[in-house]
Amino acid sequence: MNRAQVDLNRLAAMDAAKATRLLHQVREETLAGRRPPVAPRPVIDASWQRMFRLGLDPDRSTSSVLLQRDELEERRRSSVLGEVMRTLSAGLAGIADASMQIMVVTDELGRVLWREGNLAVLRQANGICLEEGAAWSEQTTGTNAVGTALAMGRAVQVHSAEHYVHTLHNWTCAAAPVHDPRDQRLLGIVDVSGPASSFHPATLALVGSVAQLAEVEMRDRHLRSIERLRSVAAPILCRIGGRAIAVDAHGWTAAVTGMAPVDRLPLPKSFRAGRVWLPSLGMCAVEPLPGGWLLRVQEDARTSDPASGAASRVVLDLSRPRRWTVSVSGTAGSWSQELSPRHAELLYLLALHPEGRTAAELAQDVFGDRTRTVTVRAELSRVRRNLAGVLAHRPYRFSEEVEVELRRPAHPVDLLPQSTAPAVLAARSAMTA
Repeated sequence: MNRAQVDLNRLAAMDAAKATRLLHQVREETLAGRRPPVAPRPVIDASWQRMFRLGLDPDRSTSSVLLQRDELEERRRSSVLGEVMRTLSAGLAGIADASMQIMVVTDELGRVLWREGNLAVLRQANGICLEEGAAWSEQTTGTNAVGTALAMGRAVQVHSAEHYVHTLHNWTCAAAPVHDPRDQRLLGIVDVSGPASSFHPATLALVGSVAQLAEVEMRDRHLRSIERLRSVAAPILCRIGGRAIAVDAHGWTAAVTGMAPVDRLPLPKSFRAGRVWLPSLGMCAVEPLPGGWLLRVQEDARTSDPASGAASRVVLDLSRPRRWTVSVSGTAGSWSQELSPRHAELLYLLALHPEGRTAAELAQDVFGDRTRTVTVRAELSRVRRNLAGVLAHRPYRFSEEVEVELRRPAHPVDLLPQSTAPAVLAARSAMTA
């Protein structure tokens, strides 16, 4: 029988003092290893467990060493979030001010870059070090909306005694991650925080919607930059013989000739002009373009040395909580890319089953439903587009010629923590046993 869990909607309808007492009781009983009257929400319980393992003191201060002003300004200048601050402010700052709260925007490490909102609450926030330049990851401040959203990779609301550190029990906060639509890289967190009396369960939906609006704006900016690159690249490609492709700095295709177009070409982090080997194309001559790169496939290199582009080793690194990568290496060089949560799940399952998995088996593994093969095939098509020569199909598997190394996190619960895939849940349990 499933136990009753804390429900924020029900808490909001309860007498405030009674709701506060319930949350305190749930926290005290859970942290003492006893059975609370109702279970903490799964996202909160998982965060508390991480705090246990870190040995974080619940009586600690939330103070942190602030960034120096010049370093703070440098982080602001280098953050893509600076381009959408007007959208974030328009969507949240005014509402936060009127509801006795503040809006906080952090970088991908949880460092506060900007904050706006109610002046009285801004002064109160200084007392808990919720100020520009402060660190708000879970490792420094315990369970809180900013840090837990970073750890989980999704929107999170944390209210009152759900915070791990006592100092924050008079606060409520709701936060959502913002990703760069060009490469899905986590850019930072947008958060609304205030006194516990300002709590409302709808705040989470509002913050999540504004985060999505910011991502839409960034996507529109990106599409316009691709159009500018295409206007430069198209005349050049018309004069080129053989296979060539023009991509932006993130690998998104602007123009192509002599081969089938792809939406995006994964590029190594150290990409530069010159001769570069790519797993999906082989050896390429790379030239800079305004806003991107021109890649010409070196047909002679591929013909004279058939093994020049062959991959021999794959490293699937899932050891970090929110940054999963796959690295491919061969005789001509190496290449790596970050993975989305779904692609990390699928590659992990294939690494567990070197003999291969059918689409139906993977659908059962990921969704608990063997009929969802269309979704699985679509996702694996995207994966194989970026990992040519590494993944085979019928059944889906890593190629037999490739050595696969799987790097797991130190603790089982940190294995793809956002995943609810039945096979991943079973793997976590097996690692714990």
